[in-house]
Amino acid sequence: MDLRTSRFVVISASVGLAKSKRYWGTQRVARVCQVSPATAANWIDQGLLKGHKTPTGRRRVEADDLLAFLRAHKMAVPAELDGGAGADMVVVVDDDPGYLKALVLTIERSDLDVEVVEAATGVDALLEIGRVQPVVIVLDYSLPDLNAPQVIQRLLEPGRRVDAEVIVVTGGMPEQAAVALRQMGVKTIVNKIEGVPAVVEAMRQALARRKAA
Repeated sequence: MDLRTSRFVVISASVGLAKSKRYWGTQRVARVCQVSPATAANWIDQGLLKGHKTPTGRRRVEADDLLAFLRAHKMAVPAELDGGAGADMVVVVDDDPGYLKALVLTIERSDLDVEVVEAATGVDALLEIGRVQPVVIVLDYSLPDLNAPQVIQRLLEPGRRVDAEVIVVTGGMPEQAAVALRQMGVKTIVNKIEGVPAVVEAMRQALARRKAA
């Protein structure tokens, strides 16, 4: 297993970063409202609960909009939402639909209190990262348009408002590629052959490190 755990690359820029918006997925909305995920999804689709769909079709609700909905319908407001915050955002980037689906499902079924946004290309990843301001980015090394180093280089450009930890996953790469990633600050590379639980564990460590900072 090619899993290096000394630390994650931390992408940080723009000291004037405004507080990012927090989003809730249909699974967590359903639990709070004590309805099925299908019912929560229908509320969003019918405009009863303000929300939007990501490019990959997942529904998301801003924390402030969910709070307003709960109060308007006299529903209990969980403590984590009362302050206007939802779960931490994670952007997962992979062009393999099967792997991406398996990873997202494993994350959602884990005990990690995160919301996942998916992307299948480097360009889409940059757009989603800028939109949701994640705390962790799980980035496939090889993508159809940009590879991991190219995405990271763009995240480090002046003016980028990003403060996240990046985990690079790979099906295999030359040692010189791993060296190049380490030179960019990446210390954790997870080999896909170890399965998605290894990635989830890496995410757990990243989130714990962030909370301890």
